[in-house]
Amino acid sequence: MPRRVAIIGTRGYPSYYGGFETLVRRLVPHLADEGWEVTVYGRRGATVPDDPACDPRIARVVTPGVESKSLSTLSYGLTACLHAARRRPDVVLVMNVANGYWLPLLAARGIPTVVNVDGIEWKRAKWGRAAKAVFRGGARLTARFGGTLVCDSVEIARCWREEFGRTGEFIPYGGSPAAPDPLPDLPRRGYALLVARFVPENTVVEFFDAAGELSKDWPVVIVGSSGYGGELDERARTLAAEHPGVRWLGHLSDDEKLFALWHNAGAYFHGHSIGGTNPALVQAMACGAPVVARDTVYNREVLGDAGRFVAPDPGSIAAGLRAVLSDPALQDRLAAAALDRQQQSYTWKLVLDSYSRTLEAVL
Repeated sequence: MPRRVAIIGTRGYPSYYGGFETLVRRLVPHLADEGWEVTVYGRRGATVPDDPACDPRIARVVTPGVESKSLSTLSYGLTACLHAARRRPDVVLVMNVANGYWLPLLAARGIPTVVNVDGIEWKRAKWGRAAKAVFRGGARLTARFGGTLVCDSVEIARCWREEFGRTGEFIPYGGSPAAPDPLPDLPRRGYALLVARFVPENTVVEFFDAAGELSKDWPVVIVGSSGYGGELDERARTLAAEHPGVRWLGHLSDDEKLFALWHNAGAYFHGHSIGGTNPALVQAMACGAPVVARDTVYNREVLGDAGRFVAPDPGSIAAGLRAVLSDPALQDRLAAAALDRQQQSYTWKLVLDSYSRTLEAVL
């Protein structure tokens, strides 16, 4: 009889929304190849219909929930956990500590869990005081009721050990090798690039402040959105309208185009400040992008000496990007170093094999 695993806490399969969804797109075919019977829980309308990349071996279950910034994770997590508790898979892989509130439902049914704790959500600037308290409470319950914990960076594992007394398996994210052709409408190694969800902790506001002036000398390409509309989306729209050198492409679900943007960029700015190993950063490294990153312990852990680090203010960001954009030799060195580091430590084979071993160990 095949082993059965359910995956809870993402938008579904196949989805192109964020890091968890990228992981699931890679992981579930790998588990199916190894003989697992895989079920992925998701949200209505969040997956790509008739996606040719969809593996027919994967069961997809959509449960009800409230689609809002503050309630979606909790509501969809609850209904998915209730459904899984009735079906009783052999193990559940849970994403996001907000779902820690529902782990007792699975524990009561004797269902083992592996929980990817993601970043330190209760420190993110995008959440208000109540939401931060919810995430903190979910983390405490994850520490108490979660089975095996997965931390995507060494620093995140240290935080959980010190704050909650729990150890975790270190499993980062991987990158896909890519060497696309040059883009027909952008100069090879001649533009600055931002790829980020529009939230304050991704240094989006500071980058926007730098982009207008920077665009006088180099094209600036912005990829991303808030996902719910709002002030930062309007700011990006206005920035692109007022500065001919700025392009806002919104959210991109086309990996081929996104990888081409990273591969051909003269400098990629990575402004993520809270969280562990960021999937976008790892993929940018795999594409050979010269990286200018906000100076954080997480970004230094991933990049090592394969990036330039700047303070989170518009002047420092602009100066760092200018230094890389104007120096082809530095671009080549950073790109080669980033690609080498990714291939040594952040491949999908390493990641997927680690998840397989972790799930097997739980059983």
